[in-house]
Amino acid sequence: MKNILKKKSFLFTLFIALTVISCKKEIEKINEKINDASSSITQDSDKKDSLAAKKDSVIQKESLPPAIQEYGFYNAYIFPKNKKVKDSLFALFNKKYTEKERYAILALNRLDSKNKWSADTLVVPAKVDTTLMEYAPFPLQLDVLSPVKKFVVFSYPIQAYGVYSNGSLVKWGPTSMGKKSAKTKTGLTFANWKKKLAISTVDSEWKLPYNFNIFNLDGIGWHQYDLPGYPASHSCLRLLMNDAKWLYNYADTWVLNPGGATTKARGTAVLVYGDYPWGKRKPWRKLLNDPNSNNISVEEMTKMIEPNIEKILKEQDNRERVADSIKAAKAVLEQMPQTTKTLEP
Repeated sequence: MKNILKKKSFLFTLFIALTVISCKKEIEKINEKINDASSSITQDSDKKDSLAAKKDSVIQKESLPPAIQEYGFYNAYIFPKNKKVKDSLFALFNKKYTEKERYAILALNRLDSKNKWSADTLVVPAKVDTTLMEYAPFPLQLDVLSPVKKFVVFSYPIQAYGVYSNGSLVKWGPTSMGKKSAKTKTGLTFANWKKKLAISTVDSEWKLPYNFNIFNLDGIGWHQYDLPGYPASHSCLRLLMNDAKWLYNYADTWVLNPGGATTKARGTAVLVYGDYPWGKRKPWRKLLNDPNSNNISVEEMTKMIEPNIEKILKEQDNRERVADSIKAAKAVLEQMPQTTKTLEP
């Protein structure tokens, strides 16, 4: 009997032990599942955090100011293609520089305010001179022009104009001359007629403020119009509005004989020279590597002007004689007694 009880007791104990072991294994499995689920959630969370961090990094990177490459005298402002980012960077650009400074910077890049959005790179001086004279590519003094009262030069290679008074450079600025398929005529010429607002003969919708003709038969002149940063005109010489207005008031027109069929005196001498480096790097971009890369030497300018100086002075002398004769004639007319009409009673 005792043996039977011992046997039953042993079996009962064994059953309890097996049950405990089985429960323990189930609990371990459940814990493993919980841990796996927890691990999966943690990994997903880490992955999301990583993606979010990466996204923030991209946004932060795109929100950075334009890459400024420092070269010394001139620096390069690099603008991305992304419109939203570019707009933001131009907003920072507008905040950093005054209106006059922005005008000067765009002028150095042969751009007007309307076309600044097309720029992917801007050449910016370390110190901005709003008069532009510190960056003048033309010689400040030309002895060959000392006897010439007024002289205007347009450089095709660097898309710039210069104004000389008795050999001293008094002004210079950007231009956009004829595109490759419609090049601006070059050589020595003289200012002809002017009109405050002309209508283009190419397209009647094109309004040309402060137009000053310099090649009469070709219909070529300087005037205000878009400056996109390269030669883009239909042969004319485009200028910024302020420059067009200044030159409009500066240069002398021709004087015609009675009837207007022939010229009595020529206007201000104008020299248009050279050709643009089509398909190559924009000349003003070279300033980043060499601040003097656009400079035209005294020798080079003298070599171009000397063959024409005799004609320039001859026309200048003739104009002065004509002007003196016109002035004298006006003085005589002013001194003549005015005749009054007698009324009969």
